Amino acid sequence: MTQSLSRFLAPVAAAGQAGLGLYVWTFGSTAPIPMHFGLSGEVDRWGDRQEAGLMIGGMAAMTLLVGWAMDWSGRQPWADDARRRGLGHAKSLGVAAPVILSAMMAGVALSPNPAALGGQQVVLTAVCGPLAVVGAMMGKVAPNALVGVRTPWSLSSKLAWEKSNRLAGRLFFWGGLAGVFLAPVAPAPLGMRVLLAAVLLIGAVTVLESWRVWRSDPERRVV
Repeated sequence: MTQSLSRFLAPVAAAGQAGLGLYVWTFGSTAPIPMHFGLSGEVDRWGDRQEAGLMIGGMAAMTLLVGWAMDWSGRQPWADDARRRGLGHAKSLGVAAPVILSAMMAGVALSPNPAALGGQQVVLTAVCGPLAVVGAMMGKVAPNALVGVRTPWSLSSKLAWEKSNRLAGRLFFWGGLAGVFLAPVAPAPLGMRVLLAAVLLIGAVTVLESWRVWRSDPERRVV
């Protein structure tokens, strides 16, 4: 993606989300809409189409914030071509996540029977799918203020950043892909608990990896 086209990525995505949020606000289901899920995968809070529309609008604002932050970073004097490319990947990742969540929220809110979409299998698939997408892109992300494995060590060592984010990307991609295929047969509430434990474990492993690589990097900065 060229730099000129990349500049329009976040505004166009946010405008689409805002339009989708307005559509959900106006034409969404009049039945109760699931807004939050517990560890069992069951709905523990319900809302209406106006709340769903506002939530999508909030995610549109998040998209704009991510786009602005990445563009600002890319304009700094220390941003060489390689870093700008990495920030472009980070921008794509930061925009893709709220767009995917907005689309899922809209799918639920526009369904004739939103309550039927509150089962663990649907929730697991809706979470694991985006995790796989995020994982596929994480390894190419440059250091930034919003996206990636951001620890004191990864931000003080280019090598630690690269290795910890590549590891996180692989783990999230393969874990998310496995979750999509296993979601239909996962027993409740075990499936949701395993997913939560896996995400926490991946987080801990990648934080440890950033520290391990930082310690052995002769070009590291002292934290």
